[in-house]
Amino acid sequence: MYLTDDNKKTFKAIILLNEMVNGTHKFQTIANGDDSVLEPLFIELMSKGYVQTSGINYQITAKGQEVFDTFMKRYTEYLKVYDIFSFVDLEKGEFAFARYFDFNTDDEWANFTNDERFDDLRIAVAIFKKIDPAEIVFMSFINENRFDTSSNGWQMDLVSDNEWAKIEEICKTAIKPEEVGEDAMVDMIGQGSELMIKLLEEEQKQNQSSGNNSGGNTIVEEETVEYYQPYYDPYYVSPIWLLPLFLW
Repeated sequence: MYLTDDNKKTFKAIILLNEMVNGTHKFQTIANGDDSVLEPLFIELMSKGYVQTSGINYQITAKGQEVFDTFMKRYTEYLKVYDIFSFVDLEKGEFAFARYFDFNTDDEWANFTNDERFDDLRIAVAIFKKIDPAEIVFMSFINENRFDTSSNGWQMDLVSDNEWAKIEEICKTAIKPEEVGEDAMVDMIGQGSELMIKLLEEEQKQNQSSGNNSGGNTIVEEETVEYYQPYYDPYYVSPIWLLPLFLW
């Protein structure tokens, strides 16, 4: 199994902490309605010091905020470093993201990447670097808004097995490093890292030329290009990935 019980508990907790930090939803200590199914998780989070009570509501603690901030640093790196491997033509050694700035709309980009010649190597890269593949898939689900807390009944979706079974299945069926070969993995990760640096540099140029400093509602932190230079080493893993987020 790729997705453990602690994995699921961690990912559910991240969704709740995100809602507490960025959402408008208030979770009450006397849960009612759809929130009632979340009560066992809130009780455990409170017992471990990640949330506390403030009047009739739950509130994130400094300890919980630290965990959430660490996760968001990982998520930032996922978007910058690992998502680039989501569309790779293994036969030609080409990355779809090499043409990312050629498209003006999301639909154009989606049409381009929806080609069977592209394989998803994100799981293979995560396993190669000894990063939890289930967390990488969870982050992809967040990026796709699969845990939409604005929809009715999201709380039940969160505690049910449906989405977690999908994460497990993706991990099981994804291309693995041994199917690609170590030399080919090293080569592809090296190419992807070089492309990632080029894209970050291009993104910086475009932001500077357009004066685009608006962040919207995102809390993904913008790092300098230099921050990602160590990733030229295919075996490099940032220290932020090495420790568990929660201690259950």
